[in-house]
Amino acid sequence: MRKLGGVSTPHHKNTATSPVEEIPTPPEVRIPMSMHIGAPAKCIVKVGDAVQVGQLIGEAAGFVSSSIYASVSGKVKSVDETDAVTGYRSVSVTIASDGLQTPYEKLSPPDVHDLPSFLEAVRASGAVGLGGAGFPTVAKLTVKDAGKVDYIIVNGAECEPYITSDTRTMVEDKDYVWNSLKLLKKYLKPAHIVYAIEENKPEPIRLTRELAANVQPGEEPLAEVKVLPSLYPQGGEKMLIYNVTGRIVPEGKLPLDVGAMVINCSTLAIISRYIINGMPLVSRCITVDGSAVKNPKNLAAPIGTPVSALFDYCGLKKEVRKIIMGGPMMGTAIPNADMPILKNTNAVLAFAEAEALLPAETPCINCGQCIKHCPMGLMPSNLLTAYNLKKPENLAKYKANLCLECGCCAYSCPAKRPITQYMKLAKAMLRDYTAANANNSK
Repeated sequence: MRKLGGVSTPHHKNTATSPVEEIPTPPEVRIPMSMHIGAPAKCIVKVGDAVQVGQLIGEAAGFVSSSIYASVSGKVKSVDETDAVTGYRSVSVTIASDGLQTPYEKLSPPDVHDLPSFLEAVRASGAVGLGGAGFPTVAKLTVKDAGKVDYIIVNGAECEPYITSDTRTMVEDKDYVWNSLKLLKKYLKPAHIVYAIEENKPEPIRLTRELAANVQPGEEPLAEVKVLPSLYPQGGEKMLIYNVTGRIVPEGKLPLDVGAMVINCSTLAIISRYIINGMPLVSRCITVDGSAVKNPKNLAAPIGTPVSALFDYCGLKKEVRKIIMGGPMMGTAIPNADMPILKNTNAVLAFAEAEALLPAETPCINCGQCIKHCPMGLMPSNLLTAYNLKKPENLAKYKANLCLECGCCAYSCPAKRPITQYMKLAKAMLRDYTAANANNSK
């Protein structure tokens, strides 16, 4: 099987053995109605409404959308448009907490007895891709022909530096994850379930292998545990599919087109937790780390908690010059610590000046390192040339849309060029070009 590219980044898994700690309930939370791929949820509360933990405050507004729930009990303080992590404006609900964390009185475990009821439970849980993608899980699991699902791959790679929230999920919530796999096996009936974990996570590997080996005489193991090399971006969906199955997802196609489905381990834990106790997705396990953080930890915090509350709990030892929500390779730099954590926030990193300053950019020396390390086999240098010359037809020729925006090219570039940022702009140029051609052909 052809070896894909990638880079060997420093792991910095400083919190891998740090149990999850629950932070004190913040005085208020700000919960955006758009923290998933697809249509924003429709806000169904107004200023002054009393809400409880797990109460619906935003209805899914379509098939590719996700329901949103109150993460604290208290009163709705405001409903207005605010700046989102993405840079866009989003309707957000600010809730002033009463400090009681009273569960919503109407919560109860769903009745799951067949595929439709299972999918309804997944929808009602508010689950999205918690590895960072934010794609509504029910949309991923809803397939017209369940027989097309040959492989279900559990993403336990967690290949980004610093982040260990999935690691702690695989340790502390291992039974929830495993229970969801039983439900997937029962209702989607995949031929194979593969639990993929990078080799730098010995405790999750050991615990998952114990679960897989716990079968009755004559029974087949529920899942195969596959240990993968620690190579970024091992956790990328297309990377996982290739490294587990040898199948390549073609340009413009979905994993299901090659019989595969990839689901993050933390997403599975949320689904099972909801089916067992009726509490939807209202909090997140988040790794807090970086050179400016005094005591790096894994924290459980209500969705909508300001980043500042996480820093208050962990402490800071240096002046913060850059805050990244997510990992250092694919995360998003945020403007301030007032930004709220979202459903798909798996880490918040705070860096001091030495790590935050951008290196000086020098001209390209045509060394080919970006090509060597691209996991998709692209030629970033050619794509940059096409972008700079404003030739979108060449962006299509060199397959710009296959770019994962993983950052391997920029990481390996000796000239320190911000190639990934250029690739984002190049893909936007190609989208505009494709749309214009489609309109002209009508």
